[in-house]
Amino acid sequence: MPDPLLLPPPQKLTLTGGVCSSVSSIQRIALDSAYPHAEGYTLTISPSAVSVTARTDAGVFYAFATLRQLIKQVGRDLPCVVIEDWPDFPVRGIMLDISRDRVPTMPMLRLWIERLAALKINHLQIYMEHTFAYPSHPDVWRDASPLTAAEIRELDALCRANFIELVPCQNTFGHMERWLKHPRYAGLAITLDHRVSAMGDPRLPSTLNPLDPRSIELIESIFSELAPHFSSKSFNVSADEPFELGKGSTESAVAQRGKGKVYLDYLLALHRLVTSRGHKMLFWGDIIIHYPELIPELPRDLIALDWGYEALHDFDSHAAIYAGAQVPFYLCPGTSSWCALIASTDNMLDNIRKAVRAGRTHGALGILTTDWGDNGHWQPPSSSLPGIAAAAAMCWNAASAALTAQSLAPLLDLHIYEGNVAAHILALGNLYQRVGAPHINANLLAYALQRSFAEFPDFKARFDHWGGTESDISPENLRSVISEIEDLLEKIAAAVVNASDGELLRAEVLHAASMLRHGARRLLLMQNQPDVSRAQLRDEWDVLESAQRRLWLERSRKGGLADSLARFEIARSDYQ
Repeated sequence: MPDPLLLPPPQKLTLTGGVCSSVSSIQRIALDSAYPHAEGYTLTISPSAVSVTARTDAGVFYAFATLRQLIKQVGRDLPCVVIEDWPDFPVRGIMLDISRDRVPTMPMLRLWIERLAALKINHLQIYMEHTFAYPSHPDVWRDASPLTAAEIRELDALCRANFIELVPCQNTFGHMERWLKHPRYAGLAITLDHRVSAMGDPRLPSTLNPLDPRSIELIESIFSELAPHFSSKSFNVSADEPFELGKGSTESAVAQRGKGKVYLDYLLALHRLVTSRGHKMLFWGDIIIHYPELIPELPRDLIALDWGYEALHDFDSHAAIYAGAQVPFYLCPGTSSWCALIASTDNMLDNIRKAVRAGRTHGALGILTTDWGDNGHWQPPSSSLPGIAAAAAMCWNAASAALTAQSLAPLLDLHIYEGNVAAHILALGNLYQRVGAPHINANLLAYALQRSFAEFPDFKARFDHWGGTESDISPENLRSVISEIEDLLEKIAAAVVNASDGELLRAEVLHAASMLRHGARRLLLMQNQPDVSRAQLRDEWDVLESAQRRLWLERSRKGGLADSLARFEIARSDYQ
């Protein structure tokens, strides 16, 4: 038989010939302290026995995961085979954003943890801004349907049973707007002035004042109420994108000492807080990487997380800087699903591939693939699955960095979708290339759904700046894209999807595709070249909003839904 389709692909697989006619039980499990890889294993299937050798229980767990995949592919009459397997990275992580309106239900989180374990992921972060039920801070989370302490403890136990470290990820510097909008915390903001993001969105004050001792006091309260519910001794303080740093109350200090030094001093204060309580600090490295002269001042007992979500991100030079300073680091690509509705396939693969290759070259401790929810978290959870699976393959076996959409599809069909739909989903994900401007961490069709007709001139200017061309959004090209989407809608509707949540997976993908088609139709109307009337667009938008609400509540909690759906009003106002 051909080599089995395994996800992640093993390091070494040798078919020895013949068929093991009956595999009713494991004949031998040997824990060997001299086995060369901590999480590795040797799985041997012969006509007379099935045996596993590993150094640790984790290795045995992963051997069983491989055996289950073999049985899924060929049934209980297994090939005679020897699989020698081990991970190329000690940390193989996924980060899920649960703070951009969408907080997953417990059944959804349990299902995702089972899927991650089957893919040999061993590190899970849940990114929080305001979505934990902090006893001392109820105003912040009251309407957010947050995770409770009991739920965290349940998830932590499930993760430990599946050899996954569940790590708290709580922002402690930027992205604190959900706190600072309340009078109790507003005095901790660097400035109360609003700002506009690079994408043209209004932004509330979001950054804690690093010069105010009360900021660290607030973080101490947050830490003491969150960290004890995790068995992990790691804590990601995030500390990314402090947009207002250098403004307002920090203007003078930044002018005197420099932005990098002010940032570093606050980061070191966070480090003292975290380590004094027996934890290891992780932090996003997007600010400190711009001050390489300061990186040697970082303590060596923290971990820097270098993130970048486009194929163009320079993981290699950033990794070289951290390695040269002997600062431990992870590299953090993305699933390419947020602001896109469906993951941008080739960008996702290239982004993860470059992180893995740079990580192997420069000695990264791990790969942490992120899944964000910017702009209302409109993408369904299933949009993340191709990126999660690709990352699992590549960070277990770096040779898998050669994966393409064509070679990934059968792995997804066998181990995720249990059908024949993956090629159509990956093709849908690559439609971002048809409408140009591929390097904006978004799909232009999805982006058009949250921009009003009045903004079209500004939208067009930004599109040109991002590398788009007139032909990309020409009426002829947009109509061709709509035709492609409709063809894929038919194929996905007719495909087999036998996963336990298969019909929900299919419904989510069909909805995402329909949203993208609506985005193309909006772009046509913006250019006074509509293929349907304004009234028809209004009616279709109402149907899409209803479907968004229904599908959201299948996997996510009610809190945050109203805020997310409020973004539908931008397009609806154009249709009145």
